[in-house]
Amino acid sequence: MQPPTILVVGRTGQLAIALAAAAGARAVMCLGREVIDFDRPAGIAAALAERRPDLVINAAAYTAVDKAETDIGAARRANATGPAALARFCATADIPLIHVSTDYVFDGTKGAPYRENDPPNPIGVYGATKWEGELAVLAACPKALIVRTSWVYAPYGKNFVLTMLKAAERLPRLRVVADQIGAPTAAADLAAALLAVSDQIAKGWRDDYAGLYHAVGAGWTSWHGLAQEAVAAATRHGRPQVEIEAITTADWPTPVRRPADSRLDCGRLEKVFDLRLPAWQDAVQRTVAAVMQDAGGGAC
Repeated sequence: MQPPTILVVGRTGQLAIALAAAAGARAVMCLGREVIDFDRPAGIAAALAERRPDLVINAAAYTAVDKAETDIGAARRANATGPAALARFCATADIPLIHVSTDYVFDGTKGAPYRENDPPNPIGVYGATKWEGELAVLAACPKALIVRTSWVYAPYGKNFVLTMLKAAERLPRLRVVADQIGAPTAAADLAAALLAVSDQIAKGWRDDYAGLYHAVGAGWTSWHGLAQEAVAAATRHGRPQVEIEAITTADWPTPVRRPADSRLDCGRLEKVFDLRLPAWQDAVQRTVAAVMQDAGGGAC
């Protein structure tokens, strides 16, 4: 079977880079805002028609959670109206679309991992615009999959793991929130899962493929637990151990409240595609090792 031609919307984000790195024999094209700009959706159809992919993965989003509260228009264009335009073109061209979404569509009050059929209730503009995007994409494209993920990190870019490693270089003691829990997800593992889904879709579309999925690292922890794991992994590469104090959300106020418990149940991904992401601890170890290798054991 000929490997699918996959067009990734996004070029410089963590997931887009990971998708390109994991492409293997697949033809993966990553297009940045210079080609596909959700602020100018009129150009989307021409960009995709010229390249004629077998499948599209939308890895682009407005992810600045706090800034979104005052930049509502930009967040909505990137997270809702732009993806809706992308979905309309995919429907017209009969191209399957995988649209990446977030755990922040939920309010974090369920007290158990969220399933795909649990009703969203976002508590900020970021989550609200991502939910709007989910609804718009599913309404516009019959061959659309929404893949929600959480706490994404990589050896590059801006993410919590790198922030903790850099802070641990400068400070003898870190203070990290311990009463928010979720599933850390390595961009590399998420990319591998999305490409595996793409491979199965390439063998022939099935109507039961469409709809909502959750894809996160197996297991769960708090931000404090994630910081501990990352810093401990760095000590195995010669970094000094630092104290990591557990604090509450109230001790570290942010402009927007985060979900206290955004764990996601990934049962449908496993049932439909027989896929399960690796344990989050293993992924942190791999990611920190990659950071240390690139940095020669020194600064991130």
